[in-house]
Amino acid sequence: MKFLLDQNLSPRLKELLADFFPGSIHVKDVGLESATDDAVWAYAALQGFTIVSKDSDFRQHSFNYGHPPKVIWVRLGNCSTAEIEAVLRALHDDILSFERDEQGAFLALS
Repeated sequence: MKFLLDQNLSPRLKELLADFFPGSIHVKDVGLESATDDAVWAYAALQGFTIVSKDSDFRQHSFNYGHPPKVIWVRLGNCSTAEIEAVLRALHDDILSFERDEQGAFLALS
């Protein structure tokens, strides 16, 4: 599974998680740091990414449109990049199960 990390997450996460989620990128890498949610959604769907965000708007997109792309909503409030990295690593198996779930469009992590 490769992530498209939303603007509200640190671009450093792509390197920090490269061993678990190779091929992940940040919206900044592809000029989408100021893009609308619809533009980020379309890019992720076309390129085969799972959107990872702290923004609840993508949760609503997944309910309205289904997948692709799949969405992982990080519900950790105000926290460090290290805390987000730790949660994504700790839940790696759950995230891979979510990837294989043909019906699943949205996963909330907290």
